[in-house]
Amino acid sequence: MIDVLVAGGGPAGLATAIHAAAAGMEAVVIEPRPGPVDKACGEGLMPTGAALLHAMGVEPEGRPLRGIRYLDGRHEAQAAFGGGWGLGVRRTALHAALSRRAAELGVRIVPGRVSEVRQHSGGVEAAGFRARWLVAADGLHSPLRARLGLELPGRGPRRYGLRQHYPVAPWTDFVEVHWAADAEAYVTPVGDDLVGVAVLTSRRGGYPDRLAAFPSLLDRLGGPAATRVRGAGPLRQRVRARVAGRVLLVGDAAGYTDALTGEGISLALLSARALVRCLRAGAPQDYEAAWLRLSRRHRLITGALLSARRHPAAARLIVPAAQRMPALFGAAVRALA
Repeated sequence: MIDVLVAGGGPAGLATAIHAAAAGMEAVVIEPRPGPVDKACGEGLMPTGAALLHAMGVEPEGRPLRGIRYLDGRHEAQAAFGGGWGLGVRRTALHAALSRRAAELGVRIVPGRVSEVRQHSGGVEAAGFRARWLVAADGLHSPLRARLGLELPGRGPRRYGLRQHYPVAPWTDFVEVHWAADAEAYVTPVGDDLVGVAVLTSRRGGYPDRLAAFPSLLDRLGGPAATRVRGAGPLRQRVRARVAGRVLLVGDAAGYTDALTGEGISLALLSARALVRCLRAGAPQDYEAAWLRLSRRHRLITGALLSARRHPAAARLIVPAAQRMPALFGAAVRALA
């Protein structure tokens, strides 16, 4: 019987397997897609996430990020992370680096999909394997989460993300967040001649239509895109609990507020480490409290910004307020970092 079976080989699943293997546990990852896996993602890691990758022995190529800049066409505010640098990295480069590290530690990555799960007092059976624990890292719309009855109904407007890359040299080492009436555009340097642009909005429609709301950004991007559009959503995912018997949820499968503050990957890496620590301590039930504690600041700050975004008058004040109160804006950026 193996120790940890991981359903899903994205960053959260691979990080869980890496932490487990580093702790002397046998880990197997089940993933249906051939690598490196790409998906819609802002591709920016907060300093905490970048430091965690380094501590795990994962060193993807990317661009250092100094902080966050808000712009709305008339106002501008920026704040450095403080205490460390973030990292802009292509999702495919991150996946490849995590996969290499997992292989170095003896993690098996098996093609397939976890569909049925049988639990008993001593372990779980899934995808032809018997394991002490199953970790569901199968994404934003986790089939395992739904099968276990852990989903809660969504609340508020449904928001979606669309991302594409442009072959231009980064003009800053800050992540830029451009605000429009009903959307935000996130510009992340990910290479010497490549930037990613992710648009978040509650309105349905194509990427070019959404990007047209940011004319000054369009002027900077210039010509045609370097990659095709990828989308994700609805982003908000409410979860009843992150532990169900011998199954534990990690990454986007564990619940998601919004991509507005750009912490998804960092939170996935943090929660993967916490999950394995709970298993090693023989206290899987403690993972729920650990996840809530790790994500508290993110949920509070992201939730507050989303609440303001839903009211047009309040949304128009977000960037001007950040400009007029730089100390408060800087404190929020450092708290998230």
